[in-house]
Amino acid sequence: MTTDTSTTELDAVVVGAGFSGMYMLYRLRETLGLSARVFEAGDDVGGTWYWNRYPGARCDSESYVYCFSFDEELAQEWTWSGKYPEQPEILRYLNHVADRFELRSDIQFETRVTAAHYREDLNRWEVETDQGDRVLARYLITAIGCLSAGQIPNIPGRESFEGESYHTGAWPHEGVDLAGKRVGVIGTGSSGVQAIPVIAQQAGQLTVFQRTPQYMIPARHGSVTPEFLEDVKGRYDEIFEARRWSQGGFPYDPAERSALEVDDEERRAVYESAWEQGGFRFLQATFRDIALDRRANDTAAEFIRSKIREIVDDPETAEKLVPRDHPFASKRALIDTNYYETYNRENVELVDIRHAPIEEITPRGIRTRDGEYELDIIVFATGYDAMTGPFNRIDIRGRGGAALKEKWAEGPQAYLGLSSAGFPNMFMITGPGSPSVLSNMPVSIEQHVEWISDLVEHMLEAGVEVAEADADAEVEWVDHVNDVASKTLYLLADSWYVGANIPGKPRVFMPYAGGVGNYRQKCDEVAEAGYEGFVLHSGEPVAAG
Repeated sequence: MTTDTSTTELDAVVVGAGFSGMYMLYRLRETLGLSARVFEAGDDVGGTWYWNRYPGARCDSESYVYCFSFDEELAQEWTWSGKYPEQPEILRYLNHVADRFELRSDIQFETRVTAAHYREDLNRWEVETDQGDRVLARYLITAIGCLSAGQIPNIPGRESFEGESYHTGAWPHEGVDLAGKRVGVIGTGSSGVQAIPVIAQQAGQLTVFQRTPQYMIPARHGSVTPEFLEDVKGRYDEIFEARRWSQGGFPYDPAERSALEVDDEERRAVYESAWEQGGFRFLQATFRDIALDRRANDTAAEFIRSKIREIVDDPETAEKLVPRDHPFASKRALIDTNYYETYNRENVELVDIRHAPIEEITPRGIRTRDGEYELDIIVFATGYDAMTGPFNRIDIRGRGGAALKEKWAEGPQAYLGLSSAGFPNMFMITGPGSPSVLSNMPVSIEQHVEWISDLVEHMLEAGVEVAEADADAEVEWVDHVNDVASKTLYLLADSWYVGANIPGKPRVFMPYAGGVGNYRQKCDEVAEAGYEGFVLHSGEPVAAG
C-alpha cells in the first residue's frame, strides 16, 4: 500500500456501523471533535441487526436493558414494545439513533474495508476498501462485532442442491417464502432455536438436523406490560448503574446461595420460579455456583432435562433433545419461545446427525447415513467464525508488516481485549479477551467506547502520538483470561467460545469470564495508573525494526 494524491487524511477510521461503530463515531465527533469516517458493508446502519433477519430473530437480553445509556433523553423518548426486542424493532431503534445524532453523514455504506496497514514512517494507518478508498488515519478502531463472520460447513455436494439455501446471518431482506415448502434446518444454536418454531408454522414440512442437543430457558416473551416499561424509565439511573457493575451486564440481584446448600424441594422451587420468569435470570439469579461447580450445575441441568421430558410428547424425540455431553451454560445459554413444543407438531421431524451424520447434500436434499431427505429449502443455522473470524477477513498489518492473522494463528493475543502489541493506535471494541459475548452487549460496548475515547483524549492532551499494548502486559492478561476460564465450566464443552465449530481453529477460550463489573474495575485501574500496560510515546515516528 502506498500513498498517492487520492489519499484522504482523517483522525480516525471506524470499521462497522452497528451499536459499537455508531457510538464510537458519536464520541469521536461530539466529545473529542475529531474527523472520522465509518466504513460499513451494509447499505444502512445496524450491524448484527442489519444482517440477521431470519424468522424469529430477536435479542435474548430484555429490551429495557438492551439499549444505550449514554444519553438520558434518548432513553426516555424510546419505548420498547415488549419484554424482548425483536430484530425489526432493534433496527428501528438504531436508525432512530443514527437520525437523532445525525451520524449518517460520516458513514460510508456498501463499503468493506479490505486492508489496514500501519505506516511506521507516518505513525498512521493506511486503510483501503473494496470501493477504491485509501485513507490515512491516526486511529483505527474496529467495531466489527464478535459474531459477524458467517460459517457454512464444507459439506460435500453443497453446490449441487437445486433448491434454495440461506445462512441465517445473511437472510434476504425481502424475506423468504416458506409456505408449504419442505425446509431443512441444519444447526440448533441461537439462530436455529429462534428460527425453528417460526419456520415450523410456515413450512409444509420441517426437518431439523441436530448435532448437539441444547439447554433452553423459556423467554416468556411478551410477559411485560407497557406500565412496567414506563416504570423502568423512572428508574433508569439505578438500572444502568447496576448493570455496569454486574456479572453479565444485567441489573439482577446476584444469587448468594449455593445450589448445594438447600434441600431438593427448595432447590426445585427456586428453579421453577426462575423458569416461569424466563430469560437469563435462571442462570444469574438462582444459585451463585451453577457456572462454577459441576455438582451445582448438575442440579440445574437435570431440572431442564425434566422439563424437556414434560414438554415433548414423544419419548424418543424427547431423549434426542436431552443434552448430556456438556454442562448447562458451558455453551451459550439459549433463550427460546416454544422450541421444545415445536417438536409436538406433526409437520416437524428431528434428525440426530451425531449418530447418523450428514454425508452429502444432493440435488434433491440432504443425505445422512440413514437416508435422504428431500427438501425445497436448506437453512444453514451453522453459526459464525466467532471473535477472531471478522478480523481475519481484513488484511491487518502492524509494525514491520506483521499480519494480525499470523500473530493470532494459535489464538488471539490482546491486552484487555482492547489492543494488541505491535499494532499501535488500533483499538478493538469488544475484542477477544474482554467480556463481550458473555455479557449484555450494549453494556460492554459503551464501556469500551468510553474507555477508548478517554485514552484518545488523554493522548491529545498529553501530546502522545502513539499508544500500543506492552507485550508483557498482553501476555499477563491472556494468562489471566485463561486462568479465570479454567475455574469455570466453559472449557468442558466444544463451543464457539473455544473455536470448536471451525475446523483447524486452535482451541482457546476467547472471551473474559471474570464479569463485566470486575473487568470495568480493572480497566479503570489501568487508566488511573497512567494507562499501565500501554506504551505511550510522542515525537518523531518510530522507524521500522
